[in-house]
Amino acid sequence: MQENRKFSFVNRLKSFKHAFNGLRLFFVNEHNGRVHLFAAVIVIGLSFYFELSGHEWIAILFAISAVIVTEIINSSIEQLADMVSPGFHPKIKIVKDLAAAAVLFAAFLAVAIGLIIFLPKLFRIIG
Repeated sequence: MQENRKFSFVNRLKSFKHAFNGLRLFFVNEHNGRVHLFAAVIVIGLSFYFELSGHEWIAILFAISAVIVTEIINSSIEQLADMVSPGFHPKIKIVKDLAAAAVLFAAFLAVAIGLIIFLPKLFRIIG
């Protein structure tokens, strides 16, 4: 068990450095990370264009975060699984499939939220 250490502002800053490095690694090395970032930028641009309400912004930001967070966790699980078991293993496949399913579920949620918010606004423009 780890001994109780005094609070260190420097150590807290180092933990942020590691977290930001993780974000950098995710968006630079993971293709799906860049796809989700691109989609997020488009949705945020549409959100500004349609002047979303505060509640709509909360829903959109929640949906974007859910997708990106689950994709980061999925990527982490895949990296660890590949290190632990470089070859095919049926149990590792199950773990990877479950992690991917979490991303898929979050993406479906994000699409549903986007449709609920943006479709009425698009229909008003179209006529």
